[in-house]
Amino acid sequence: MTIDEIKNGIVIDHITAGKGMKIYSLLNLDNLECSVAFIKNAPSRKMGRKDIIKIDADITVDTDILGYIDPDITVNIIKDGKNVEKKRIALPEKLTNVITCKNPRCISGTEQELPQIFKLTDKENRVYRCLYCESKAK
Repeated sequence: MTIDEIKNGIVIDHITAGKGMKIYSLLNLDNLECSVAFIKNAPSRKMGRKDIIKIDADITVDTDILGYIDPDITVNIIKDGKNVEKKRIALPEKLTNVITCKNPRCISGTEQELPQIFKLTDKENRVYRCLYCESKAK
């Protein structure tokens, strides 16, 4: 398979195999007017298999979403066909409007203008809790 190189844009690399479509969806990449390549189960020496997303446009991606889905992702910034920057992503300390609280009594569910905010409470187990009611994110 041959995927053309991009001149100016972003390559989201080292996505755990199978998690790429969730990232594609949460970042709303289907709404972009530029070329977007999604490669699923690409061979990787380091990971065995991985997903890759190439975006042929200089856009800003929400690194909180990337870190929540897969904190081992790297984001490569491409300018004039060259990799000019490689960003390592980590678990975000706080998530805003990425996930929703499942507690039916939470104020975030009844007050529609409130943002859905979750804080990282257990980094080792990747546990996030609602800022308003302390319910664990599922």
